[in-house]
This record gives sequence, structure tokens and C-alpha cells, in this order.
Amino acid sequence: MRIFEKLGEYNYEQVVFCHDGSTGLRAIIAIHNTTLGPALGGCRMYPYASEDAAVTDALRLARGMTYKAAASGLNLGGGKSVIIGDPQKDKSEALFRSFGRYIETLGGRYITAEDVGTSPEDMANIQVETSFVVGVDKTYGGSGDPSPFTALGVFQGMRACAEERFGTDSLAGRTVAVQGLGHVGYHLCRLLSEAGARLVVADVREESVERVVREFGAEAVEPGEILSVGCDVFAPCALGGVLDDRTVPQLRCEVVAGSANNVLLEPRHGEMLAKRGILYAPDYVINAGGVINVADELEGYNEQRATKRVMRIFESIKAVIEVAKRDGVPTHVAADTLAIERVEEIGNMVRLHTGHPYGQLKRQRETL
Repeated sequence: MRIFEKLGEYNYEQVVFCHDGSTGLRAIIAIHNTTLGPALGGCRMYPYASEDAAVTDALRLARGMTYKAAASGLNLGGGKSVIIGDPQKDKSEALFRSFGRYIETLGGRYITAEDVGTSPEDMANIQVETSFVVGVDKTYGGSGDPSPFTALGVFQGMRACAEERFGTDSLAGRTVAVQGLGHVGYHLCRLLSEAGARLVVADVREESVERVVREFGAEAVEPGEILSVGCDVFAPCALGGVLDDRTVPQLRCEVVAGSANNVLLEPRHGEMLAKRGILYAPDYVINAGGVINVADELEGYNEQRATKRVMRIFESIKAVIEVAKRDGVPTHVAADTLAIERVEEIGNMVRLHTGHPYGQLKRQRETL
């Protein structure tokens, strides 16, 4: 991999390679942009097939966090870290404490949190070595499981889409097809049931399906059928890349709004949705509730305040829709525009402020 070409392609600020032979630590920290504040992004642990694959994943996820934070109104930048290893076999207290020491050396430029393959317990081990970590268990002063907040944000974004498409933000009587019934999918079903929606659900785990059917009266279909269910809203809450050349034509919905990351296999699939008249809630905007919740820990966690901030995802999705109308573009393009405009606006302000290091650098260059 030509790493500096990769960094230059999307203007990454920094990549840190972390190695500790005694603990087996092999980790990568990617910092994309810190214009709005320190980079926040979870720590993923996964048995990558190659080091290049790990670097590519870290870079992709870090850039996504910049857009997510910016579009959500957070005063944070985008970063991500990955640990190469099997989370079922390779975890240890020493490994995560070693990783925490590397985070500490960055002096607050990067703040980590749990992600795929890591847990609040792992974050607690990191916290022994650094204060630049969020998403720890409530017993350690953190916010605990972020899933209910991610689900709440998706629910609010779904309401915003319903208002745009159906003329009312009420989901009562609407049919919502939920793909994936993990922690977030389950809590989303709970909220939708309470709102009076009709649920059609699917998951590869039979016990998850049975629970939602039992508790919320959902109708179950096979995993391969959920994409073609006739519904008002399709909610992808499982793996990413679910919408592609094959699946987009199968959709029989008015709105796509769910918690999964990277729902579109490629950006052009967002254009396909728009051409079909399907309103898409961009994933990194609608699923930001968990990030917004853990970010509140940086101020001393207050659940009521965090909940209010997550509820604002309603306004965030409305703003994306308005930009899409303004510019005549699909919503996934509008979300990127909204994020980029905020980063550029704050970046220009920062650079003009002579008391800020950017301003000092500007003066130094002008005197050369």
C-alpha cells in the first residue's frame, strides 16, 4: 500500500501504528480531521486478512466519523482505531492497557470508544492508562450500552422521513420492515411498537425473531424475503452494503431508514434509490445516536441531556432533506454537503482567529 497517497486522497491528518510484542498488540489509529475538535471513534477488533486490509478499514471508518460528527452538530473530529486479532481468542487486560498507553501519547487528539469486537469491559482496561476513552460501563462513570440511544436516533430520523413523505411524523399504522434484530434492532422495534407501527421482521437468529414476535406482535419473514416486503419503511439494522444492483430493484417501500453502517454498497446506489422515488435517510446521520450519547461523557455524563441531543436527529434528517431539495441532489450527497459545509465554515473561522495555533501558523507564513 502506498500509504501517503492514501492519506492525501482524502486529506487524513495522521496514522499511528502501535506494536507491543509482549502483549501481541498490533493496532492502527487513524485520525482524519480535527477541525471541529478532537477525533472521536471506536476501537474495532477483528482478525483482518492482511495489514493492508486493517489500514484500509481504519481509514474508511475514520473519515466516516468526521462526517458523522459534523452532520450531528458535535464539536468533534473523526478518527478510528483497529486492533488486529480475534476478539474471541486474543483479548487480554495487558493488551488493552498497552493500547491505552498509545492513546495517551496522542495527548487528546484521539478519543476511543467501543466498537465491533470490543466491549465496555475492554474500555475500562484502556481507561486505566488514559482518560481519552468513552463508552465505559456505568459503574465506571460512563454511559453504558449505547444501543437504546442509537435506536432512539433512528426512530426520530424515521419520523422526520415520514413527515416529508406522508405529511405527518406519526408512524401509527405504518408498516416498517426491520432487517436485523440485534441490540439496536430490538430497541427500535420496541419504539415502533409503542408508536403503533406494524412490524415485519427478519434475522438469521431464530431466538431474536421469536422474542420480537412474542413481545411486540411482529410478523416474521425469512431473511431473504425482508427486502421485498411491501412496507412504508425499510429499516436495515444488520450488515452494511445491503443495497446494491440486485437488491435496490427489489424494494417495495417509500423510505429507507435504519441503523446499519454503509447501507449503500456504492454511492451510485443512493442515486438508484432517488430515481425510484425512495427517500433515503443517510446512515451516518440517522445512526449517530450512540456516538452522541457517548460523546456526552466528555462533559460528565448526563442521561437527560444526552437524550435531548439524540432527539435532535429529527432536525438533522430534516436539514439533509432541505439541502437535497436546495441542490437538487440525492440525500446521501446532501448529507456529505452538510457535513463538509460545517467543517469548512468552522475551519475558516479557526484560521482567521489569530489566537489559535492555525492563526499563529498563518502569521508565521506571512512573515517569511
